[in-house]
Amino acid sequence: MKIAMIGSGYVGLVSGACFADFGHDVVCIDKDPAKITALDAGVMPIFEPGLAELVSSNVRGGRLSFTTDLPSGIAGASAIFIAVGTPSRRGDGHADLSFVHAVARELGEHIGPSVVVVTKSTVPVGSGDEVERIIAAAKPGIQCAVASNPEFLREGAAIADFKRPDRIVIGTDEEWARGVMREVYRPLFLNRAPILFTSRRSAELIKYAANAFLATKITFINEMADLCEKVGADIQDVSRGIGLDGRIGGKFLHAGPGYGGSCFPKDTLALLKTAEDYDSPTRIVEAVVKVNESRKRAMGRKVIDAIGGAGAVRSKKVALLGLTFKPNTDDMRDAPSITIAQTLIDAGVEVSAYDPEGMALAAPMMPGVVMAKSAYDAAEGADAVVIVTEWDAFRALDLERIKGIARAAVLVDLRNVYDPADMREAGFAYVSIGRG
Repeated sequence: MKIAMIGSGYVGLVSGACFADFGHDVVCIDKDPAKITALDAGVMPIFEPGLAELVSSNVRGGRLSFTTDLPSGIAGASAIFIAVGTPSRRGDGHADLSFVHAVARELGEHIGPSVVVVTKSTVPVGSGDEVERIIAAAKPGIQCAVASNPEFLREGAAIADFKRPDRIVIGTDEEWARGVMREVYRPLFLNRAPILFTSRRSAELIKYAANAFLATKITFINEMADLCEKVGADIQDVSRGIGLDGRIGGKFLHAGPGYGGSCFPKDTLALLKTAEDYDSPTRIVEAVVKVNESRKRAMGRKVIDAIGGAGAVRSKKVALLGLTFKPNTDDMRDAPSITIAQTLIDAGVEVSAYDPEGMALAAPMMPGVVMAKSAYDAAEGADAVVIVTEWDAFRALDLERIKGIARAAVLVDLRNVYDPADMREAGFAYVSIGRG
């Protein structure tokens, strides 16, 4: 089967490469000539473990190709996926659907009959209706189904998530379109991946509801961590104690500096705006968004307290280890490190930082931060070392080396990577999350 993937960013490239690995003939289409040229040369626009190798092998196998020419790219395709960005619209938080609508207009000019147009971009409820209207206005009477197929990929584990999904959600009421989508995902039948067919609007809402719920779990456990610090409990014991309940589950119950990334921040905002538009307030999600934003600033203040408090931090230096919103990605979108660093700089603290993959993207977002060549380079002369992102490279730091090069043996662990007793034995003043 030929598949066209419009958009060669994170979702489009991972999905296209995985579909090609299943044996489909996939063309990835993008408006950016520089991106397509780079992909043809084997250079990935994002860091995702295993992606470069997956793309390379399928290009060599003749199953994956790249182009800027949409008409030739979609010619002969049975399924055309829309996987372009839907960022938060500046000023009001609504999802910006301009890229989706632009693709729909261009498809309306060139699409052939008996094609399923699949919205893989994260879009608000009702967006598929508009895509369908735009295409139908350009090609009245054409047999073309518009389906919703939201993605549930975790950055850093996207390939495994695509090939071994918890579920595949497909929103369409057209039986022939369901048949096409069954064929698209037929290679996953061997893995017994459950396919859930729903209405298009239900599929669109499933994506937002899932991300909002996960963001709620993160925010809930972060508030419990604050309470643990006040009452002398251990958040890791609490997380494990509630996570063993099958109704709750242990995932996303790890206390930290707040959520960030490409999905949770924009999707919770977009869900809020959709709920407002339909006069159906989502008070819990509203609270989650507010608490998460305030938490990032609170983490900056936590670091300030660890080096003497607001009145004694000028001329002091802090080393941030980890800048991306999570490990195994270079994604800096809404990363807690941005707010933490700015809070420190506003207080007069000198900030250095190191991240294994994110510094190129982080540098323009954090103009007051000195990017270091290594974790130890960042820690040189620091009054505190702060673990912001739990990269594996930071899980077994040479603590004696850090003590020898830092100005003070202070470690603020915002991911609870280390054991408090071990850190005390190593001679560190150790501050963690929710372990009062």
